[in-house]
Amino acid sequence: MEWLEFKGKTVEEALTNAVTHFGTVSDSIEYDVVERGSEGFLGFGRKPAMIRARVQEKKQEEVDNSCEKTEETVVEESVKIDLKEQVTEFSEQLFKQMGVNAIVHLTYDENHHTMYMDLSGEELGMLIGKHGQTLDAIQYLISLYVNRISNTYIRFHLDVENYRERRKATLENLAKSIAYKVKTTNRSVTLEPMNPYERRIIHSALQHDADICTKSEGEEPYRKVVIMLKK
Repeated sequence: MEWLEFKGKTVEEALTNAVTHFGTVSDSIEYDVVERGSEGFLGFGRKPAMIRARVQEKKQEEVDNSCEKTEETVVEESVKIDLKEQVTEFSEQLFKQMGVNAIVHLTYDENHHTMYMDLSGEELGMLIGKHGQTLDAIQYLISLYVNRISNTYIRFHLDVENYRERRKATLENLAKSIAYKVKTTNRSVTLEPMNPYERRIIHSALQHDADICTKSEGEEPYRKVVIMLKK
């Protein structure tokens, strides 16, 4: 596989970007540090870190041995490999590389091709990030892996100790509170940037309000919801 370049504020962040791109774990990547990066002085002259990375190639012995297996043996081994076990192992290795001790709880609804993962443990706030941004990034990464090893497309949902449901309740209360403010002041309110999922929560929470309407404006990732009175 050809070498690709990845940047980040630090070498570790650049490596994380490489892991996300290749949909694997850091142990499976070989890389060279091109630039370690620097903070500069008072923010001036800052340089990002840069690495050259690629997925490690299999050793020749492993390739030769794999050629000796019959088609029947390969099929039998693939059947034995459980999808949930693979995803759990991949996720546990990922969190270990991040320095997080997270317990993985995984369920798979085969009928609806949907996989749910919930994490528990101590000090998992770093996996959530501001407004769930880190959580969304990890969900995307694991989803890439899930659908790389699956024969059918699987919707993957990641949560940390029911964070998404708690965040949903917070946003719904926020939407109703802002709607009341708009009604009393007769002035529209623009909320802070949100991802598509959170914007849908705001829209849904106010869709049946007879006096209020909502719209989204701006470009991703700074797209915002505007709450206003109906004309």
